[in-house]
Amino acid sequence: MADLEKVGSKSERKINTTADVEQSSFVTVDPAAEKSYVRKLDFRLLPFLSLMYFCNSLDRGNISNAETDGLSKDLHFVGQEYSLLLLLFYIPNGFLDLPLNLLTKRFSGKWVLSSLCLAWGVIATLQAVAKNFAGMLVLRLIIGSLEAGFFAGTVFYLSLFYTRNELAFRIALYFGSAIVAAAFSGLLAFGVFQIKSSLFGWQYLFIIEGNLTILVGLFAFYWLPATPSQCRWFTEEQHVAARVRMLRDGSKNVDEKFNLREAMGAFKGWKMGLYAIISFTYAMGYTTTSTFLPQIVGRLGFDTVKTNLWTVAPNCVGVVILLCVTKSSDYFRERTFHLVFAMSLTLVGLIILASIDVLAHKAVAYFAMFLMAGGAYIPSCIVHTWHNSNSLGENQRAAVTGVFVGLGNLSGIVSSATFRTTYAPKYLPTLIATAISLGICICCTLILGLWMKADNRRRNKEQGVKLGPGDVDTEGLTEGEKSREWRWSA
Repeated sequence: MADLEKVGSKSERKINTTADVEQSSFVTVDPAAEKSYVRKLDFRLLPFLSLMYFCNSLDRGNISNAETDGLSKDLHFVGQEYSLLLLLFYIPNGFLDLPLNLLTKRFSGKWVLSSLCLAWGVIATLQAVAKNFAGMLVLRLIIGSLEAGFFAGTVFYLSLFYTRNELAFRIALYFGSAIVAAAFSGLLAFGVFQIKSSLFGWQYLFIIEGNLTILVGLFAFYWLPATPSQCRWFTEEQHVAARVRMLRDGSKNVDEKFNLREAMGAFKGWKMGLYAIISFTYAMGYTTTSTFLPQIVGRLGFDTVKTNLWTVAPNCVGVVILLCVTKSSDYFRERTFHLVFAMSLTLVGLIILASIDVLAHKAVAYFAMFLMAGGAYIPSCIVHTWHNSNSLGENQRAAVTGVFVGLGNLSGIVSSATFRTTYAPKYLPTLIATAISLGICICCTLILGLWMKADNRRRNKEQGVKLGPGDVDTEGLTEGEKSREWRWSA
């Protein structure tokens, strides 16, 4: 008991240099330095990463806006070729997450994330010169390959800067840029499609959005730090704060050298199987909502302009709900029930859309789209915070994040396969498949989360203490979940 209390306590001795940190364990840092450190992250690092992901989402999703302007007709698509464009995008996008995320660990986010952004921006711009289905397909496959590691890489990258109880809300702020991109893309498409010239409106859309990405990617090489210890923005005290904070509530070691064997060793145990199912199934709701919202709104019978404009409001409401739920999740250090709430919200929206005649009940159908957007985006932030919070090694976090984000991307294949033009206007198979997927995800989330909560109670009872996941410095949990003081983040 005494030993446990000693491990759980934190020394009050203040340190001011990185040398002190190297020679100390369980120490505190100047609160002012820590506060200023987080403020710099929130106002310098996070907004720029969000801008990069904004570009990522524009270049990934503008194919749907282009379709509303006659892309299929202008490039002479036949049969299911448009649906095939959407489906095949997710194959390289899912399978390349792990290798690209390991590269991010090996060479740092500064070089890998910046290179990916620049490269897909170039290819996204070249979509404007595609002449047929084959040309567009090749370009979309390359974009899917380059974008594969970006979300996973950024989640891992942020986990090097933010503590476990800060991560979900910061990922949400970052991820919210994708939702804003969906709304902005609709507004931009509305404006661009009014241009009358020798080019089609969708060609202007690809040119404008692709060139924006190129500029952002070039600037990223200058702006992004490789690691907290190499960031030029920080004072010496802030460098100390960066290291101490992560040893206190983030990692068991800081600046670990890349180790492939250690990274791949993270996938042992039955819990990883449940994480994998959760990661694959939650993403069906996100993919159906984000990729196909313009087509779903189009079911209401509006023209191209109104269809793009009407996608804005559900996405904006989705951002507000996303930020509120993830802030609550971080504050209470609770993941399970927040996830179940979000997926239930989307599930109700899907059931409504599948059950009614949308043309006869347009208001109800549009309300259902708000429910879908309100819940669909939250799991992408909380699920990956959840497994990152329970992986204390940097190599392990890089590997599991790459695999689980990749599984989420692969679920887009299922969503795309069911979203065929022959199923229009109701798209009932898509709605049913997505609803079943979310039902499975809710069950698996409850099984894993309730088991973790029960195991925490068991450990507390056996040890005669009341500890939570934030009550013991992660530096002392060298054996991970085998450590006596370990508590699950659930």
